[in-house]
Amino acid sequence: MPIAPELHFNSSEGLTFGVELELQCLNTRDYDLSTTAQELLSLLDDMPCEGEIKPEITQSMIEVNSAVHRRYDTLVTNLRAIRDVMVEKAELLNVRIAGGGTHPFQMWSDRRIFEGERYEMIWNKYGYLAKQFTVFGQHVHIGCSSGDEAIRMLHLMTYHIPAFIALSAASPFYQNQDTMFSSSRLTAINAFPLSGTMPFVTTWRAFSAYYRQMEKLGIIASMKDFYWDIRPKPEYGTVELRICDTPLTVEKAAALAAFAQTLALQMVREPQRLPDERIYLPYRFNRFNAARYGLSGEFIDAVRGTKRELGDMICETIDGLWDYAGELGTTEPLRLLYQSAVARKNDSDLLRRIYAQTGSFTDVAHQQANIWASSSASGDPANTV
Repeated sequence: MPIAPELHFNSSEGLTFGVELELQCLNTRDYDLSTTAQELLSLLDDMPCEGEIKPEITQSMIEVNSAVHRRYDTLVTNLRAIRDVMVEKAELLNVRIAGGGTHPFQMWSDRRIFEGERYEMIWNKYGYLAKQFTVFGQHVHIGCSSGDEAIRMLHLMTYHIPAFIALSAASPFYQNQDTMFSSSRLTAINAFPLSGTMPFVTTWRAFSAYYRQMEKLGIIASMKDFYWDIRPKPEYGTVELRICDTPLTVEKAAALAAFAQTLALQMVREPQRLPDERIYLPYRFNRFNAARYGLSGEFIDAVRGTKRELGDMICETIDGLWDYAGELGTTEPLRLLYQSAVARKNDSDLLRRIYAQTGSFTDVAHQQANIWASSSASGDPANTV
């Protein structure tokens, strides 16, 4: 029997990074989601800055892709430029753009699937789950020089997934309800059969064998069919962190990416750090606690045999990164995330405070658009509450 060819991994420059952001299109009447993604995309065909803006699964969403960067300062500049162009063009359509992991009161049944072969396939395959997938996340890509490096980095980064969930959480409300979660967005992803985590394989060859088997069985057709929290992206030569809610500001999105890049440098410089399958024992427990309780959630370290709050785990992690942050130019964004961890506050806390003050989900969505347009939180995650 012929052996299936190994999956090709396109080598990329190590520690380069980029960001994808899924964003909300809101009408200016009652700040519900609009169905104007196509019209907005048409106005953005000649975007004057680096990056890409493209459709997502429903007509109320757009996706922003930054250019590839080596430094945090150029990434945040790039994201600000894209944001400013989007805000300007959206105004021509009486549309506002907003961050946040969920819209506070939209109804999934009102959503329309964006035209396109893949989106139609998802709709036909997953039914109403496709419309419920109108939630908004941030993805971070980290460049890797080889498939083996990507597999090692993926497993090591998995330990930190609960930290990224809690730091980015911005989805406390869903369909006119306070969900009691810090990140309710993740429940929409959990429904897909190929969500969760990648199997614990330690080489690219072993992963390729797993991929080819899944392909042969007809379970997948491409890497896109894996809705894992973190996955390799061989066509880009990256590891793709997919767990974050879209933050309320581009500055926080850049800070989260800077955290991932700095962790990646630590992994490269400390080769003695090896993947340990025990991190997966409490993974679902830790993931749930991060989504439910945010930075106050409980975190179990199965390797050390310890239990503590996520905020403390994040502070300890960042304390081990300051030298690397100085080298990369990520000290300032890490300091801001550190302050958020100490304060146990994230974007979900800000959204709940807005609702407590106004009693209106419309006002919450309105303020999400205002914050996105002006970055009124000054890019400081600790100031979002």
